[in-house]
Amino acid sequence: MNKMSNIALIIAGGVGRRFHNLIPKQFITVFDKPVIIYTLECFQKHPSIDEICVVCLNDWINFLEVYSSQFHISKLKHIVKGGENGQESIRMGLNCLKHFYDLDDIVLIHDAIRPNVSSDIISNCINCVKNKGSVVTAIPCNEAMMISSNDVFSDKAYPRNQLKRTQTPQGAHLGDLIKLHEYAEEHSIRNSVATCTLMTECGRRIFFSPGSSKNIKITTPEDLDIFKSLIKTENL
Repeated sequence: MNKMSNIALIIAGGVGRRFHNLIPKQFITVFDKPVIIYTLECFQKHPSIDEICVVCLNDWINFLEVYSSQFHISKLKHIVKGGENGQESIRMGLNCLKHFYDLDDIVLIHDAIRPNVSSDIISNCINCVKNKGSVVTAIPCNEAMMISSNDVFSDKAYPRNQLKRTQTPQGAHLGDLIKLHEYAEEHSIRNSVATCTLMTECGRRIFFSPGSSKNIKITTPEDLDIFKSLIKTENL
């Protein structure tokens, strides 16, 4: 019986319009290392991750190849051109993986701009897929949540105990993810914001695995400052 493989599918196809920078945020250098390399190193170092596939902006593929060689990301086996949005980029990555891996293999989909994912989060996600079939990393919602139709005022709160703040990794078995995207295409669902939302839009359940507030997503300059602070703290 062949060993089940665990593949990290890293999505690096975003241009980062909210960041207002000419360089895509996944390629911004932090302490002499691009953000995406921090992310790849998290999966490179994890003993249960077998191989890595990156979905990348076409103009940055050569840069990724150079950086991966420079920083010894030996598990990176596939680089795929990104799509028009996140959902399409994930689908293109899955279409690549199906030619190399078994449908029972586990795929963890992760944002390239979440460079501080811990080993425990990755391990818990793998175990959740093994035990329950799907996973979304999530943390509790601790803030008061207000409902507004005009962005000016609110007269109603939403119970925060019914909410989860989702992160990545998210994933499932390769075959299930391929079927999910085939169903979405057949039903004209083409711009879901994440794998977890796509699953619910397609009538499926996805199970929670514990995340961390340190598993930060870099979408603004302020997020980048927080990440730099985390790196400095870890290096003390």
